[in-house]
Amino acid sequence: MGRFLVRRLAGHAVLAVVAASLAYLLAAASLHPRPDPPGPAAGPAPAAPADRAALRRLNLDDREPLAERYRVWAAGIVRGDFGRTLRGEPVAAELWRRLWVSVRLLAAGSALGFAGGVLLGAYAAARRGTAADRLVTAGSFLLLAVPVFVLAPLLQIAAAAVDQATGVQFVEWVGESSPGAAGGAFGALGAVGDRVRHLALPTVVVALSQLAVYCRYQRGMMLDVIGADYVRTARAKGLRRRDALLRHGVRTALIPLTTYFAYTVGVLLLTGMFTEQVFGWHGLGEWVVDAILRGDVNVVAAANVVAAVAVLLAGLASDALRGLLDPRVRARA
Repeated sequence: MGRFLVRRLAGHAVLAVVAASLAYLLAAASLHPRPDPPGPAAGPAPAAPADRAALRRLNLDDREPLAERYRVWAAGIVRGDFGRTLRGEPVAAELWRRLWVSVRLLAAGSALGFAGGVLLGAYAAARRGTAADRLVTAGSFLLLAVPVFVLAPLLQIAAAAVDQATGVQFVEWVGESSPGAAGGAFGALGAVGDRVRHLALPTVVVALSQLAVYCRYQRGMMLDVIGADYVRTARAKGLRRRDALLRHGVRTALIPLTTYFAYTVGVLLLTGMFTEQVFGWHGLGEWVVDAILRGDVNVVAAANVVAAVAVLLAGLASDALRGLLDPRVRARA
């Protein structure tokens, strides 16, 4: 098993390097620095496009050969240096801060979406053709048809309607926290509660978008194993249908789902980008969108490195789960 994971890690690492390199080359070739106009709210004045010497020092001069810019960028990545922004600030410090915001935003929703999608998919498959199955199927297709940037405002409108009807604001829908929440009457406990209220709606958005995908996939996998010989044998030995499906059917149906899990990370990052924009979270997605508009290549490239590493880790986790669920993988390893 250990050798199998090492081989898979090496393969994923090569793909991550290729993906990050291609992302940098594409961004460097297509984006052109467009700094914000200087002002008191914008902080230090960024380097002007005409100041080629300043842009060259930042490795952002689009008139420099692309191969040379890539060499400088790749050498910095090897040392753990992601370069500097158009304002001359280190990319790494802001990158880790923004990444932590995005992780807080996406972690709970993605876990709930995965667990809920698997359970609902298995439930619908076990009751194929019934009203429950049709209801779950219709709900899944409805969620799949509604984009995240539409679903999030709809939930905001619904929350506002509930607050207006009840006179109590249960959740917040802008920002990560309320100003002064930590210094309120309840202290640290009040600050935690305030963050939970701000996190509730974004978590629901992420969970629903992931739940619909996993539900449809899990239902299809479960339908393939319900009539399998080993399930019928388990029932012939005296197991109830529910126990046979839980012990043998769900576990087998999860094996291909673990592979699919690695590919949903990219969709999850895109979901997070839209969710941050709608709910006003200052995470990685918002930062990348702003960097693309300004042509800040180093920021875009750094975010792509993080995305490539996230997909790499998801692929490794997928391989580990597949090895735990499928004894054939352990035997070949």
